[in-house]
Amino acid sequence: MAAQAVRPSDAVPATSRWRTVDIVVTAVLGVAFGVVFWAWNQLWAVTDAAFTAFPPAHALLYGVWLLPAVLAPLIVRKPGAALFAELIASVVSALLGSAWGASTIVYGLLQGAAGELGFAAFAYRRYRTVQAVLSAALAGAMAAVLDLFVYRYYPDWSTGWQVAYIASVVVSTGLVAGLGGMALTRALAASGALSSFASGRTRR
Repeated sequence: MAAQAVRPSDAVPATSRWRTVDIVVTAVLGVAFGVVFWAWNQLWAVTDAAFTAFPPAHALLYGVWLLPAVLAPLIVRKPGAALFAELIASVVSALLGSAWGASTIVYGLLQGAAGELGFAAFAYRRYRTVQAVLSAALAGAMAAVLDLFVYRYYPDWSTGWQVAYIASVVVSTGLVAGLGGMALTRALAASGALSSFASGRTRR
């Protein structure tokens, strides 16, 4: 009986309907990371000079901005969690005075939507490392596209530098948001903090 009560780590949730606890926890994650985003914005600004020799490498710091888009769906396992958490975080960051103003919200919306694809590709039935890294990489790729081709923050860069920038963003988000998000989820589950979620009651 005990063995039957333990669901596999990639089991689909019993329902895709959002519970109150899902909404509250995802919103709290979004708000908390919005504050983290604001602090990370300051770090990004003060470290700019350190990458003068090769500016695209600055994107290796990017991953923190994509964490909510991976962590939230890993925890609550509901369609829309990546979009919801990343959007809330971006709104909070903008309200706290992001250097990028209202465009921060556009980033949150599109990065969250891209993050959804990593889980949607598996019909929201798998929540393993593969899905976490894929979600992070897609969200990171979206961020790089926005930086380079929509808002054109670096119009004078060569094609080589642009490719290096995209690769740096994707690597950073894959490691920090993907693997980091999975590690953080496992740590929270082990602590018992996720007992209200399937992610806290599954074998790892």
